[in-house]
Amino acid sequence: MIGTVFRCEDVPAHDRLEFWRERVGRTAAPLEVTSDYAADYWAEQRVLELGPVTVWPTSFRPARFLRTAKMVRQSDPEILHLRLLLRGGLAFDHGGRTDTFSPGDLYLADSSRPGDLRAYDDRESGALKAVGVEVPKALLHVPPHRELLGRRLSGREGIGVLLTEFLTGLDRQADTLRPSDAPRLGTVLLDLLSAWIAQVLETEAALPPETRQGAMAQRIHAFIRQNLHDPELTPRVIAAAHHISLSYLHRIFQEAAQGETVAACIRRRRLEGARRELADPALRTTPIHTIAARWGLPRAADFSRAFRTAYGMSPKEYRLQSLTVRE
Repeated sequence: MIGTVFRCEDVPAHDRLEFWRERVGRTAAPLEVTSDYAADYWAEQRVLELGPVTVWPTSFRPARFLRTAKMVRQSDPEILHLRLLLRGGLAFDHGGRTDTFSPGDLYLADSSRPGDLRAYDDRESGALKAVGVEVPKALLHVPPHRELLGRRLSGREGIGVLLTEFLTGLDRQADTLRPSDAPRLGTVLLDLLSAWIAQVLETEAALPPETRQGAMAQRIHAFIRQNLHDPELTPRVIAAAHHISLSYLHRIFQEAAQGETVAACIRRRRLEGARRELADPALRTTPIHTIAARWGLPRAADFSRAFRTAYGMSPKEYRLQSLTVRE
């Protein structure tokens, strides 16, 4: 497990908004926080320290977050803040621009500039959900251009999709990740963020080769995840889809995957997916060959042999054992 969880409900009701102001100030930069729900505020935050990068998935009730010019002069951590909105609505005045945001949008903010953020509630739950990222500006391979600050940017296309998937995946997998994973994840996030900013600015060619290669590796892994169901998914197909040579695919993949080949990765992910479904009580009546085919393994004999090699028992034996233990 990585990360620490903070909950406003752990302090008395009348202290919760102040607690939240202190938490946001420590994680990002000092702010004034006000809310119509101050009498009984609610917020939850998980702080993931990934080397020099901080990621903080959070849910919170509507509030206004104000960083004044005086606050900037008094304390400037020199960070770039990224926020991915997952639920609710935002209006942000920053960098000479005012914009609004809905789920799936991203925005960038500079701690060296004042800002006024207003968070609106989600009608169904009364709470917003987002993921924040704090990155020292000195570590970015692409400088944070003023034209991007406070602007509504899409997390639904291009590298923005990969960035969104990476951030939401961190939140989902935080309980299973080890502290030793944190520095590597921070490096991946820095490369991905730099590549995304460069793509938005159309300056990708100016990125260092290792950053472009890291972003390409993320694209390849995302493509593999999305196409595991296709029996025709092969290294040659992956290379063609990304307009690179087969030899270059193998080289960047092995460096990013610590020696695992492309074919081995595809096989491992397919077997992991099939194994999860075999252990799912809701799918106990689904034929084994149907599950295998759904994961791009249509030949029963090949699937059974690969499964036994990976897990030391046949798919049938594994299903029986898993469902018996659950009962």
